[in-house]
Amino acid sequence: MKPRDVQVFPIAAQTTVLRSRTWDRLKFEIEYGLQRGTTANSYLIQVDKIALFDPPGESFRDIFLKALQQRIDPKTIDYVILGHVNPNRCVTLKALLEIAPQITFICSNPAAINLKNIFSEPEFNIQQYNVKVVKGEEILDLGQGHQLEFMPTPNPRSPGQLCTYDPKTQVLFTDKLFGAHVCGDQVLDEGWKVYDEDRRYYFDCLMAPYAKHIATALEKLSDKPAKIYATGHGPLVRYGLTELTAAYKEWTSAQKSQELAVALIYASAYGNTATLGQAIAQGIIKAGVGVESINAEVAEPEEIKAAIQKCAGFIFGSPTLGGHAPTQIQTALGITLANADKTKLAGVFGSYGWSGEAIDLLESKFRDAGYRFGFETIRVKFKPTDVTLKFCEEAGTDFAQAVKKAAKSRKPKPSVSESESARTEQALGRIVGSLCVVTCQQGDLSGAMLASWVSQATFNPPGLTIAVAKERAIESLLHSGNRFVLNILQEGNHLGLMKHFLKPFTPGEDRFAGLQIEAADNGSPILKDALAYLECRVENRMECGDHWVVYAVAEKGKVLHQGVTAVHHRKSGTHY
Repeated sequence: MKPRDVQVFPIAAQTTVLRSRTWDRLKFEIEYGLQRGTTANSYLIQVDKIALFDPPGESFRDIFLKALQQRIDPKTIDYVILGHVNPNRCVTLKALLEIAPQITFICSNPAAINLKNIFSEPEFNIQQYNVKVVKGEEILDLGQGHQLEFMPTPNPRSPGQLCTYDPKTQVLFTDKLFGAHVCGDQVLDEGWKVYDEDRRYYFDCLMAPYAKHIATALEKLSDKPAKIYATGHGPLVRYGLTELTAAYKEWTSAQKSQELAVALIYASAYGNTATLGQAIAQGIIKAGVGVESINAEVAEPEEIKAAIQKCAGFIFGSPTLGGHAPTQIQTALGITLANADKTKLAGVFGSYGWSGEAIDLLESKFRDAGYRFGFETIRVKFKPTDVTLKFCEEAGTDFAQAVKKAAKSRKPKPSVSESESARTEQALGRIVGSLCVVTCQQGDLSGAMLASWVSQATFNPPGLTIAVAKERAIESLLHSGNRFVLNILQEGNHLGLMKHFLKPFTPGEDRFAGLQIEAADNGSPILKDALAYLECRVENRMECGDHWVVYAVAEKGKVLHQGVTAVHHRKSGTHY
C-alpha cells in the first residue's frame, strides 16, 4: 500500500490543487464503503491576495502543512475559505493558526457558529481569530480579476456548506457536491465513465437523503458557467461535468418524486448517531422508498411538522447527553406525537457512551402512544463498526419494505382480466434460470442470496451476469472489484438450500448457520451441497430499473457432484 502524500497540481490561472491522498479506507462511514481510498482536496489562489480553500482533516494535517510550506509562506495567506466546518478539520486549522495567526476565515454563518463552539473547547484554546461570515451571494476581490462569489448551499448533514465561484477561471469550488471517495494519480476526470459507480455511490450515501436541499443547491449553482468543479474529494470534474450535473438532477428528482417517504429525524453530538442514520437511510433508499433526513439541531418546528404529516413512517435518532435526549429531539418528539397518525411506522436508534436513556425514552414514548415499530430499536455504544453499519442498512431496508407493504394493503385490489399486460407477464415468466446461491465475505461482513436470474455472458473472458434487486442486503457487497462465489444448485438436492435462503433474515443474522461450508480462495463461502461453484470478480454493473445487473468474470471453479442444474420455473414475470 502506498504511503499518504500530497499531490500538487496547477488547474487554472494562479490556481493550484493540493490533494492529500490515502489509498486506505479513511473512516468507518458508509460513504467510504467502497474502500478505494480518498483524497482531501485543498486549493490555493495566489494573486494580490492569497486564498486557501478547505485545509484537510487531522489525519492529513502534518503532510499537508509540510507541502503547503514548501509552496508558500503561510504568513502570506490572507484568507482561508471553508466549505464546511467540523472538529476533524479544526485540528488542522488550529495548527495553521499557530504558524499563520493573521489569516481570516471565510465561511457561512452556521459554520462560523460551529467554528466558535469548537475553538472554545480547551483542547483548541484559540483566543483570537478573524472570521468573515458571508450571507447570500457576496464577492471577495483577490485581485487580477479573481472576484470570488460565495453561495451558501446548506443541507441537514452540512448546514454550513459553502460553494465558491471564480469567474476569472470559471472554477466552481463545490465542497461536498460532485465528489467521490476514490484515490489515484489522476487529478482531473479523464475517461470519466470509470468514476460512474464511485460518484453514484457517493451521491446515494451523502446526497440522496437530502434531495430537497440538493435540488435547491443545484438550482443556485446553475447560472455559474463552470469549466471545472473543484470537488472536496476525489478527481476534479472537467470532462464529465455536463453529464454529472445532469445525473445529479436526475437522481435528485427521482428521490423527490418517490411515492412513499420516511422522515428520519436525528441529532448527533459527536457524529456517531448521524452515521447510523446515514446507514439506515441508505437501506431505505435501496428499497425504493424516499427519505427526508432532518437534523433537529438546525430544523425549524414547521419543517419537522410538515415532514411528519406527509411521511409514511418516521425514525428518530438521538445521542444521550447527561442522561437525557437533546432539547431539540425532545421538541421534535412533541411535534411528532401531536401530528403523526397512529398508522405510521416508527423506529428508534442512537449511540451513547456510558448510558442510553435518550434511546429508551424515545422507544417508550412511541410504544405508549401506540405506534408499531418497523425494526427493533438500535442501540450502539461509542463509534459504529462496519458490521454495525451493515446491520443499520438492513434495518432500514426492512423498515421500507414494511412501509410499502402497509401502503399496498390500503390500496384497492385491481380487477383480474386477461389484458395485454397480463399476457405479457405470463410470457415473461416462462423464461427459466438456474437456481444458484450467491455468497460473499468481506472482512467481518458476509452476505448471501438465492438467485435464478443468472446467465453466462461471455466466452473470453469467462463471464456471467446476475440480476440483483436493489433492496437485497448483499447488493452493497457486489460493487466493481468485489469477489463472490456463485454456488450452482443440483436438481433433486436443492430444496433444503432453496428454503434456507428464501426465508427472511433479520438484520445482522448469520446466513450460513447450520450449513456445511468451506472458504473459497477469495474468502467467500462455498456450499458443500452445491452441484458446482465459481469464484468470481465483479467487473462492472449496470442500473436497470429495480435491479442492478452485475457482470462478473469467473476466475476459477469446480464441479462438486454429478448431476444436472436445478431450474426455476415461474408463472409470472412480476415476481420471482
